[in-house]
Amino acid sequence: MSIEAYDFDLPPDRIAHHPARPRDSARMLHVAAGGLTDRGIADLPDLLRPNDILVANDTAVIPAQLSARRGAARIGITLDQPRPDGTWHALARNARRLRVGDILGFDGSDSLTAEVRARDPDGGVALAFNCAGDDFSAALRQAGALALPPYIDRPNGPLPEDGADYRTVFAEHEGAVAAPTAGLHFTAELLARLADRGVRRTTVTLHVGAGTFLPVRDDDVGRHTMHSERGIVSTGAAVAIAAARQAGGRVVAVGTTSLRLLESAVGADGAVQPFDGDTSLFILPGFRFRAVDVLVTNFHLPRSTLFMLVCAFAGTDRMRAAYRHAIETGYRFYSYGDACLLEPGVNTA
Repeated sequence: MSIEAYDFDLPPDRIAHHPARPRDSARMLHVAAGGLTDRGIADLPDLLRPNDILVANDTAVIPAQLSARRGAARIGITLDQPRPDGTWHALARNARRLRVGDILGFDGSDSLTAEVRARDPDGGVALAFNCAGDDFSAALRQAGALALPPYIDRPNGPLPEDGADYRTVFAEHEGAVAAPTAGLHFTAELLARLADRGVRRTTVTLHVGAGTFLPVRDDDVGRHTMHSERGIVSTGAAVAIAAARQAGGRVVAVGTTSLRLLESAVGADGAVQPFDGDTSLFILPGFRFRAVDVLVTNFHLPRSTLFMLVCAFAGTDRMRAAYRHAIETGYRFYSYGDACLLEPGVNTA
């Protein structure tokens, strides 16, 4: 399967560098079997049904970008994900300068240090920090910065408002490097209107890692390997989803992260099960969706695994047509951009 099938030309002026204000004023393209309809995210209560269940990712972004020191050497560190042994997997610029046993200091903190415990085959490193829990969170707030996606224009680093802009209304459990950006469109007011409509709601947790920014390097997308990410579907979330289904509702995933986690947690009987572990699920056209009926998502990068996922969900031809329409009519792309509401289609290659 060639990556060229997932390529398209995107004018630079379609990339959003700031979110819509207010958040629920963003545009939304409804992609369904009947065609394409220009709407707004504020129209979502009119498009969903009573007993549908909205499933959002409640991960919270950490300030994962660090500037490390080893003697006179400077090394850029991006935290990726915590590991069960207490270390952190991290991506490192100038990683070749690092050796196992090196002790790193960090700009912005007099006390935070980390020992290099391993160099990983993927070019990353395993770091053991000298603190954990609340002390580690406080040290990161002091020394770290948001690892904003490279397509957001911040030549001098994140702006003060990015701290709030890059955090969803659902955010509760710290651990993500990147925000689950479909959730950025939601406000307390929009959630209240959805509740008044009879739409149910629950959350799951997928800690989005730095691998989300990595490109697909192989021309044959079937040979691409996804980075694993930590996910949790609680018993309460699984029960809520089952109850909504029994009441005739649909599962509406807020974002590709929620969708990937739900499809990782679905059992042989088609029911979402409690889940606590890593997922590296790579969704391509031909994938059989069993957990999710409707998807709210943003507009994604060309040649990306996320564009491949939406093609799998709604049909490649339909999504290519939708993206052409979005580009021609001025929709805003990527993390701070506009939304799509996708209904399932025929999976085409």
